[in-house]
Amino acid sequence: MFKKRESIKEVEEGKFLEPKFDENGLIPVITSDFKNGDILMHGYMNAEALKKTIETKEAHYWSRSRKKLWHKGQISGFVQIVKEIRIDDDQDSIWLLVDIGNGASCHVGFRSCFYRSIPLGKIKNEKELEMEFKEKKKIFDPKTVYKDEPNPTKL
Repeated sequence: MFKKRESIKEVEEGKFLEPKFDENGLIPVITSDFKNGDILMHGYMNAEALKKTIETKEAHYWSRSRKKLWHKGQISGFVQIVKEIRIDDDQDSIWLLVDIGNGASCHVGFRSCFYRSIPLGKIKNEKELEMEFKEKKKIFDPKTVYKDEPNPTKL
């Protein structure tokens, strides 16, 4: 689908998109808010998701838990409008800068999937390392929004 990777020089300093997908056909994606830089989520794309994201200017991912293409916001209504796509130096990681308006990116209901902070310093009990909630209020109720959709979180 995309240009074949043929030289390190071209991959690192060339002008053509030559993404490196892993052995499962996926490339990691970090997504942030284009207005303030907050990291909203981490996900994966396959070639089809990347192509659809480029063409529609709306974020599409590959859901590893559901094993299917996923148009972010299709069910919740919190579509990620892509403002910019960047790729790292060796083209094996993508950074999306998106607009979510007043919406959210986390299926748990918070604005960002990174809503908790891990404390720094000496660990007293690693089995009970208590995190701090940085986001105190959910943007939406997942049970209301997703109804009978299966939870993508797996144990």
